[in-house]
Amino acid sequence: MVSKPPAGDPVQDAPQVTPPQHAAAGLPAIGHTLRIAQEQMGLRRTARTLLKVNQKDGFDCPGCAWPEGDKRHVAEFCENGAKAVAEEATLRRVTPEFFAAHPVADLATRSGYWLGQQGRITQPMLLPEGGERYEPVSWERAFAIIAEELRALASPDEALFYTSGRTSNEAAFLLQLFAREFGTNNLPDCSNMCHESSGSALTETIGIGKGSVSLEDLHRADLIIVAGQNPGTNHPRMLSALEEAKASGARIISVNPLPEAGLERFKNPQTPQGMLKGTALTDLFLQIRIGGDQALFRLLNKLVLETAGAVDEEFVRDHTHGYEEFAAAAKAADWDETLAATGLARSEIERALEMVLASERTIVCWAMGLTQHKHSVPTIREVVNFLLLRGNIGRPGAGVCPVRGHSNVQGDRTMGIFERPAPAFLDALDKEFGIVSPRRHGFDVVRSIQALRDGEAKVFFAMGGNFVGATPDTEVTEAAMRNARLTVHVSTKLNRSHAVTGTRALILPTLGRTDKDVQKSGRQFVTVEDSMSLVHASRGNLPPASPHLLSEPAIVARMARAVLGEGSATPWEEFEADYARIRDRIARVVPGFEDFNARLAADPGGFALPHGPRDERRFPTKTGKANFTAAPVEYPRVPEGRLLLQTLRSHDQYNTTIYGLDDRYRGIRGGRRVVLVHPEDAAAFGLADGAYADLVSEWTDGTERRAPGFRVVHYPTSRGCAAAYYPETNVLVPLESTADVSNTPASKSVIVRLEQSASA
Repeated sequence: MVSKPPAGDPVQDAPQVTPPQHAAAGLPAIGHTLRIAQEQMGLRRTARTLLKVNQKDGFDCPGCAWPEGDKRHVAEFCENGAKAVAEEATLRRVTPEFFAAHPVADLATRSGYWLGQQGRITQPMLLPEGGERYEPVSWERAFAIIAEELRALASPDEALFYTSGRTSNEAAFLLQLFAREFGTNNLPDCSNMCHESSGSALTETIGIGKGSVSLEDLHRADLIIVAGQNPGTNHPRMLSALEEAKASGARIISVNPLPEAGLERFKNPQTPQGMLKGTALTDLFLQIRIGGDQALFRLLNKLVLETAGAVDEEFVRDHTHGYEEFAAAAKAADWDETLAATGLARSEIERALEMVLASERTIVCWAMGLTQHKHSVPTIREVVNFLLLRGNIGRPGAGVCPVRGHSNVQGDRTMGIFERPAPAFLDALDKEFGIVSPRRHGFDVVRSIQALRDGEAKVFFAMGGNFVGATPDTEVTEAAMRNARLTVHVSTKLNRSHAVTGTRALILPTLGRTDKDVQKSGRQFVTVEDSMSLVHASRGNLPPASPHLLSEPAIVARMARAVLGEGSATPWEEFEADYARIRDRIARVVPGFEDFNARLAADPGGFALPHGPRDERRFPTKTGKANFTAAPVEYPRVPEGRLLLQTLRSHDQYNTTIYGLDDRYRGIRGGRRVVLVHPEDAAAFGLADGAYADLVSEWTDGTERRAPGFRVVHYPTSRGCAAAYYPETNVLVPLESTADVSNTPASKSVIVRLEQSASA
């Protein structure tokens, strides 16, 4: 029996709260997975679909970008991956009749959870100028409207082309090609909001903005430091890799303001022993204050420098630059300042140092907890310093491991989705297609919102994602989007962005990862790149949700022809008919993809892209070596009577997609408007557990932003710190509050005060 979507919006601010759990996965994960899958897909479809997830002859999970090994389990998916698949392969449908019954004003009042639960969109829809409801529209008319609006612009730079991570390599390559042939580098993407800080720091220090480790490296490491990351919810299959590393003798340090169940104990549902007993993963938990990571790694570097024989002097001499300046800065690190910045005890840092010095092969993994602060880029540079000191880049079992949070977000960047493209990439693109790409830099996500707000941009096109729900400063962002002449969303399902429209709006329904894709030349597949630079194929196996859907490559190709006309010599129709022809062009433009089609045919598991620092200790930086850096230590200073808030996901959530209203591991059920606060901090505000408070963010320009009605949950956070879910708290983060260098929204360090809710 397949359940119907919820008829009304459930209450989300009255959760039941129990103590947090201390182990992840196990039998509850299996039960929850099967229940959600059966509700959305039914029993037969569940079996047909889940057994193809992440298999060599199947499709890539539309969730996270964690890699698969060469040998794969028959159930090569996690609980949250199964939720992502079930939401896409659902039997629920959003038809024209749905839109007739729900005007845009009604959709705007609905929660993201309710919108997402309605099902797959079946036909292209148009909100006409002055209209109250979306109406069915033909594909031909939809592309004609896009062409009308784009051709009417005073400059190509008045158009924005946003890309979400789920976009395939083939579709991403076509979209950036179209944008540049049209005349703009305005290609913001979800990387701008997550790992842009990682890319900025790594490009400067090691010459390539990607991680340097493989799955096998994790299994071979002596020490793995997991900083600012919650694998149990955000990348659950990573727990299996950590379990295997532990079995081989690795030790693990977790650095996080919150205790996370998955990093405490993992009950592997794929083995009987794992189900019953599980594996204790963390050897040392450093419960750091939010934003104190740079100070921690700086002090560790000082202590390594002061330990005789600890520095890999040969590696430093032969492969690095800037050591002397870095060493002088590190030696000046102060114990008292570090303890204040981190909230840690001296004994905890000394214990971490012992583990560092005992390790010959060290990996540091991180995610949004490091990338979304004002000082994120220098923090990640300091992590690189830490690894360079002991030669832990370009060595098996060692390296940098930024864990990307969205399938193919890394591949989209590789394919050229970037507002600041390298001249060499544009030169290769121009040579291949006979075009002249613009060289001026385009707009990233934050700058795109500002451009819409200020009237500098008039057309917004999104290939997937939930732009309005994912971006900061909600009221400003929504007002900016409503300034547009046209908003276009290529989507599988409804989300908040469809209810916040320009003067005209289009929803273009597309095939998902699970859907079978047949074009004129026959059945097609697409490719993706995972978090460790492995490229592999993805083949859907289900009948499409509607006969009216187009694939992402087909949508881009038809749009390009409608906009550029017969004056474009690019063979758009050929690309739509046969994706292998797209891959032939990728092979000639993007380094590392030579013989693309032949390599995919030879190895169903895919292939690894070249990585100079990892493969041969070759660092393509300006100095030709890995660069030590020496930035001043920064950390948030929080005024008396205030807390430092981080935004995060619940366990029933993936990015802005809400699967349910529970956060099982944190003991929260049936609600999302909660704020996690240490009991002593809550007492200082006079807030008992279960009280309701408004979150009020404070900024140096004197402005404030308010998110009302959050249930206070006494929780073992780091003192002085709090946490709450996004997108509900995006309203608290000003558009201008971003990381230096990367311009990533600083959503992990928001100074707030808690005020008793007026309605409490």
